[in-house]
Amino acid sequence: MQQKIPFSTYAIIGTMLFGMFFGAGNLIFPIQMGQLAGTNYWPALIGFLTTAIGLPFIGILAFGLSGSSGLRDLAGRVHPLFGVVFAVALYLTIGPFFAIPRTATVPFVVGFEPYINPSQGSFYLGLFSFIFFAIVYYFSLNPAKIIDYIGKYLTPAFLVFLFLLIVIAIVKPMGPFDQPTGDYQNLAFITGFKEGYNTMDALASLAFGIVVIHAIKGQGITDTKEIAKATWKSGIFAMLLMMLIYGLITYMGASSISAIGSYENGGLIFAAVAQHYFGSFGSILLAIIIVLACLKTSIGLITACSEFFHQLLPKISYKWFVLILCLLSFTIANFGLNNIIQYAVPVLMLLYPLAIVLILLTLCSPLFNHKQSVYASAMFFTFCVSFFDGYSTLVDSLPGATLSWFETIKMFYMHYLPLYEIGLGWILPALVGVVLGLLWPTYSKKIAAASR
Repeated sequence: MQQKIPFSTYAIIGTMLFGMFFGAGNLIFPIQMGQLAGTNYWPALIGFLTTAIGLPFIGILAFGLSGSSGLRDLAGRVHPLFGVVFAVALYLTIGPFFAIPRTATVPFVVGFEPYINPSQGSFYLGLFSFIFFAIVYYFSLNPAKIIDYIGKYLTPAFLVFLFLLIVIAIVKPMGPFDQPTGDYQNLAFITGFKEGYNTMDALASLAFGIVVIHAIKGQGITDTKEIAKATWKSGIFAMLLMMLIYGLITYMGASSISAIGSYENGGLIFAAVAQHYFGSFGSILLAIIIVLACLKTSIGLITACSEFFHQLLPKISYKWFVLILCLLSFTIANFGLNNIIQYAVPVLMLLYPLAIVLILLTLCSPLFNHKQSVYASAMFFTFCVSFFDGYSTLVDSLPGATLSWFETIKMFYMHYLPLYEIGLGWILPALVGVVLGLLWPTYSKKIAAASR
């Protein structure tokens, strides 16, 4: 009989999970949302929490309950080839193409760039990102120690500095909430819902799932039921902590406009709030918060991506992949934060609906007896819409990418597909795919019976 698992184990694993999820993007997006949402604080926050917390939690839970050995295995329920393609696309997105480079560019832009001569910005970004990824490389070489690095040291240090800023903002509020602006005036919930995409946490949950399982096993928990239990309990701990911090950061943004004015991105808002309360010391405090947030997230991402690609290509060692991914992330980071965000959003609009549907299908899999036809059909119809979501977002920033044939299909969707204009047009096709997948085996059997 296995010994009862103490709460401290759930807390340590949950803190590690929180640390891997909660990076700089998780700081800058909710504070900007707070400024834009203003008096529509609650519907915007609830929408944001749905995608930024709800989806990652059920993603981790789905992984723990499915018994899958990794994302490739989980996505392979659709088709083995899809399992490889989707897993590679997702790991590259939350890895060296977008999320990992962002972990270096955000702390540089927020904490250091304001004090650097613009003509020397490229040089100092290169220097900062080199030092940053050298540290990440060192700590990522031993994945068995990740629970210590992130769960016991980096995350608590980060939380101490962050709560210092949050507590003073609550004790001495900057001012009343302003009126909502833009889409937050009439579509606060949906806008907050889509804003949660930017955290990339639902995608990351599919990648971090196996890291969490390994961390749980490293605590001496080997029974399948106990692993599933530890997964959801640790997940609840992490998500409650994230929910609290998201709410407080969004509040900080919503109450800040009368004191500091409005800014074009969350990084600048955070810098202004820190400056408002702590003066020049606030800049140092913010730099510490951002660097710690990004270091722990980058270590988690490099570890997860390296383990995946090592499993995919076992002839190349885990340590070589750590080096390759750090070098690639360093290179892309030097293209700058604006370019990274510009090209990341279309990819997120393509992948996020697929990830959401895969997570929900995995959780509901026992209800349809794990039929592959349900997975395949639902994912196919979802892709038919999410592809054009990604295309539309790309065209918004790069009009030269417009294709007339794609525009025709997009206009058809806009006229006939419910919820398409608010970015949720994939929901009905996914449900149609589930129904067709359920009917397909029955239909096939009837054909076979009739042919006898």
